[in-house]
Amino acid sequence: MFVYIGIAVVVCAVVGGYMMEHGNLGILVQPVELIIIFGAALGALLIASPAKVVKLIFRDIAKIFKDQSIHTPAYLELLMLLNVLFRKMKKEGVIAIEGDIETPHKSPIFSKFKSVASNHQFCTFLCDNLRVIVSGGMPPHELESLIDLDIEVREHEELIPSISIAKIADSLPGLGIVAAVLGVVLTMEKINEPPAVLGHCISVALVGTFLGVLACYGFIAPMATNLEHQAKDKVVYFNVIKTALVSFAGGSGPQIAIESARRAIPEGDRPSFADVEKEMKKWKAT
Repeated sequence: MFVYIGIAVVVCAVVGGYMMEHGNLGILVQPVELIIIFGAALGALLIASPAKVVKLIFRDIAKIFKDQSIHTPAYLELLMLLNVLFRKMKKEGVIAIEGDIETPHKSPIFSKFKSVASNHQFCTFLCDNLRVIVSGGMPPHELESLIDLDIEVREHEELIPSISIAKIADSLPGLGIVAAVLGVVLTMEKINEPPAVLGHCISVALVGTFLGVLACYGFIAPMATNLEHQAKDKVVYFNVIKTALVSFAGGSGPQIAIESARRAIPEGDRPSFADVEKEMKKWKAT
């Protein structure tokens, strides 16, 4: 929602300011300039990116227009899932959750926590690292190192689209200059035309520079930053899971492990201790 609002604000501010100075709006509508700038940008992206990177970019591009932020309810649901799993492991032995983590989509436990079960990345990360605990034999500090490695690899892949789009954004002002230079070349071919004609041609050429700079700083670079924030949100979520698993594997009880995980949640989205206690009581009652 905020992305659409932001786009509208940028367009209204730039075009509105231009119109307030009695600018000719028609001169800004230059489809050929857009083809040159964005066509060249797409080509540059394909030159710079292996097929895997291109797939990741097009996989994530739609995420810019969706609110996929992780907020308090999602973190609270994760804590409750971890609480249920830890208590079952404590009561029945770690092997008791083997069926749940092997087929989480069929697990009666996971089915109660949709925000985790419906997200393939979150569910896979949790189950893969729980398997290590179920398998046994790995000290907590080695488990922590293993999970850190998992998070590092996932973070690297999550950041690829935002980094690639940011680099393309950086190239847009230069490509705008390319479009402007081509416009000047065409203008020079009309050097014998009246000043009014030459002025129009030069104006059209300069629109290329304008569009390149606007596209970079007004749209594409902010979109890359949006994807970066979403990737960082996922890393925080993974770290919350890591904190809980390492604490539990180190011998802490379920409640202490959950409290450790709660402290790993950013303050703005962190559920209070009372909220967690309230949810735990609801779970025990059911």
